[in-house]
Amino acid sequence: MEEKAAMRLASKTAITKGSGNVFADLGFSPSEARNLKMRSQMIAALRKFIEQEGLTQADAAKRLKVSQPRISDLTRGRISRFSLDALVNLLSHAGLEVDFRIKPASKRLA
Repeated sequence: MEEKAAMRLASKTAITKGSGNVFADLGFSPSEARNLKMRSQMIAALRKFIEQEGLTQADAAKRLKVSQPRISDLTRGRISRFSLDALVNLLSHAGLEVDFRIKPASKRLA
């Protein structure tokens, strides 16, 4: 009986394919969505670095030359508290290289 109920529920659920940028899908402007996506990728790289190195927040703060509360913000994903510039600096202190590319915007159908 539960299986039939689950199938009915699934058949009523609309699934929409994402754009590849969750921030755009959430309604942010194209420029803000790109900025948020870049910052979230940088934060993810820093969190991965901290985890792979087995660092405590205090140790990570020393390595990245920031305060422990700043590392707490980073590990909690508080994206609004970090600019692209600040994240580039943190990545540099972590010994990670930031590389990006500039290309013409893709043409979108209206």
